[in-house]
Amino acid sequence: MIDPQRTRTSLTGYSSIMHSTKEESDSAAWRDDPLPNVLHIDDCDLTESRALAQGFGTQRYGYVVTANVDHAIRYYSHPDFRALYARAAYVLLDSRFLVHVLRLFKGQSLRASPGSDLTMTLFEGTIGPHDVVLVVGGTGSQAQFLRERYGLKALRHVDAPMNLMNDPVAIEACLRDIEAASPFRFCFIALGSPLQEIIAHKLQERAIARGLALCVGGAINYMTGAERRAPLWMQRIGFEWLFRLLLQPRRMAYRYLIRGPRIFWLAWRIELRLRRPAFLPSDQEVLKSPVDSEMIGNGSELA
Repeated sequence: MIDPQRTRTSLTGYSSIMHSTKEESDSAAWRDDPLPNVLHIDDCDLTESRALAQGFGTQRYGYVVTANVDHAIRYYSHPDFRALYARAAYVLLDSRFLVHVLRLFKGQSLRASPGSDLTMTLFEGTIGPHDVVLVVGGTGSQAQFLRERYGLKALRHVDAPMNLMNDPVAIEACLRDIEAASPFRFCFIALGSPLQEIIAHKLQERAIARGLALCVGGAINYMTGAERRAPLWMQRIGFEWLFRLLLQPRRMAYRYLIRGPRIFWLAWRIELRLRRPAFLPSDQEVLKSPVDSEMIGNGSELA
């Protein structure tokens, strides 16, 4: 039997991230209280991050988070979110826009490894037909599209209801479905932040699942054509956010026009430090060829 009370209790520590109103979270973010401002990043380009994922294996569990502007603001605001990042196996820099901001304000030259690009490269050149792969979130038709397009016989879909965070029974069922499919090579958690990072961390706490989980946000939507991605030239100059704003102004206006600009204030206060990844590949395999940048950003269309 699933114990909903146990699940509800285990998620109470995340309420400050998930259930704060916009006003509460914003006021907490910009008060003058001393807050930890050091964000540790694995400075990997796409080829290197793919190599790390390829070599991770199925004998242990770890998860990948991908830092963008919204994450950086949330990281500064919420100690619970900082804890999720601290326990990740890999912390990659998702946002090319953030790369440009850090170069301008801090003089730091870091490299981006966007989660959507990493997801596509793993499907295109790493996952084998019999590798166990999980897609958490999205729809069954999206999972079937990926299964057929890439010839993946062991790809499994884990359903995640829209109101997942407020349904302790559904959360427990989601976690158990993932654990039942373990060991997996990759588990793509496409639930949006911070829910996907919370689920990834809960799997770590429960110490049952084995394999690499990746918190990938909208990557599955891009790959299946459910959402359009910005043209490659806009991605390269860090203006993917503008393309999303133009496509979905009502949905994205608060995030990009009100909340997002605070990164310019935060850039002076937050410090990005380079760290050694928590888990290195089990062997020192070197990629035979670099990632082909031309295949990145070109999502497919659902049949």
